Amino acid sequence: MRLKIKKFKWFTGRPVVFLHPKTTARMNIFQNDRVSLSLKGQNISAIVNVVSGIIKHDEIGLSEEIFNVFDIKKEKTIDVTPSEMSPASVIIKKKLLNNKLTKEEIEIVINEIVKNNLTEGEIAYFVAAQMVHKMTIQECVYLTDAMVKSGLRLEFNSNDNIVDKHCIGGIAGNRTTPIVVCICAVAGLKIPKTSSRAITSAAGTADVIETIANVELNPKELQDIVNKHNACLAWGGGIKLSPSDDKIIQLERLLNLDVESQLLASIMSKKIAAGSKKILIDIPYGNGAKFSNIEQAKSLGNKFRQIAKYFDVKIDTAFTDGSQPIGNGIGANLEMFDVIKVLKCDSNAPLDLREKSLELAERLLRLGNIKDPKTIAKEILDSGKAYQKFVEIVNAQNNSNDFDSRVKKLSYGKFKKDILAKRSGEITRIDNKEINLVSRILGCPEIKTAGIYLNKHVGPVKKGDIIMTLYSEDVQKIEDAEGYLTNNEVFIIKN
Repeated sequence: MRLKIKKFKWFTGRPVVFLHPKTTARMNIFQNDRVSLSLKGQNISAIVNVVSGIIKHDEIGLSEEIFNVFDIKKEKTIDVTPSEMSPASVIIKKKLLNNKLTKEEIEIVINEIVKNNLTEGEIAYFVAAQMVHKMTIQECVYLTDAMVKSGLRLEFNSNDNIVDKHCIGGIAGNRTTPIVVCICAVAGLKIPKTSSRAITSAAGTADVIETIANVELNPKELQDIVNKHNACLAWGGGIKLSPSDDKIIQLERLLNLDVESQLLASIMSKKIAAGSKKILIDIPYGNGAKFSNIEQAKSLGNKFRQIAKYFDVKIDTAFTDGSQPIGNGIGANLEMFDVIKVLKCDSNAPLDLREKSLELAERLLRLGNIKDPKTIAKEILDSGKAYQKFVEIVNAQNNSNDFDSRVKKLSYGKFKKDILAKRSGEITRIDNKEINLVSRILGCPEIKTAGIYLNKHVGPVKKGDIIMTLYSEDVQKIEDAEGYLTNNEVFIIKN
């Protein structure tokens, strides 16, 4: 059917068309069905939205995405036909029925995700199929490879010592990345660090860095900054490294899922696309972490090594304590306060965050063939050189020299509430999952000033002691968080 083009200046996130009910009835299609659009020898699929009042029966409304794909200028009409089920949908159904996928099949699904040709429902089914039926290591390799190929790849000098680190997440606070990156950059390693936003936690590294720096760098900006300062602290989704990953992460976050095969492929694809040849993976374990025991953590570490071997990448895995949050601040601004305190060697800096950062920096320096890595890491941090490197990187990403003024603008939420210990005893554990959930009730990660300050960690506590302080921009959110804490045990206190 040939229909008149009507442009809607709406960005919909994927190719979407708007059709009048009379048109869809005549074509025997329905809401959320697909149609095939043909113009100037090019074909794409689009999702149907049925609307009336804003469009006529002989018209088709096109989203901005479609105009950009077709580069529509003077064309007045376009060919529209009902579309068969996407090949990717058939492949997703195959995995839902517990069948292994081939390299080619996985590439088709990932490419369709990148092209925005799949609905959120179809992507959700793809994620769910991986969660229910698992993927073999070979499928994980295919998934990683497809995700790498679907986006850009950064190229650095072959003589550069390109390294990276990543934590699998799940631990509240734990903002070691900016500290480790700055130490290693001073030592001469190159770290094109790209991070994710929060999925199930209060904040991701990108969310935290965004409080004072531009994290949405294009590939040239990123490479220039890394070449000049040895490191960057960017959001991976902003530079289209493994672009399918960020679309999948949005669905995982919506469903509060963290699927192992996607975790493996997500981390490895972005590191490989960034040009890293040596990668440190931080895998916390313990009650409240993603993995409750060392055996589970080592199993995941082994899978990382198997995938890395296929791509000729060297991997080191650090199995760290995940029985409680790291640092005092939970939430974007609060975590940034912790990072700056550690980098400035402030007497009030959280010691656990400092010590874990030094431990990881030592391992990454060793992976990068730096001699006496333990001594070097401590000297760089204690001398203030790591802090100066952080200032350099932030200013470079902002293309300015206003670091101090940006830090001064950091603040806590307008409303606060101290939470007191109900009894005396020993804090034996602080549940990371519950802390992250309470932080999200308070408005994290969207509200940068929201979050929790931990006044107590594992150790002795007296009845009436302040164990944590809640922050939010909305008093109702404070009350909601209080209500949740009344009915759920976050601090496990034993007599």
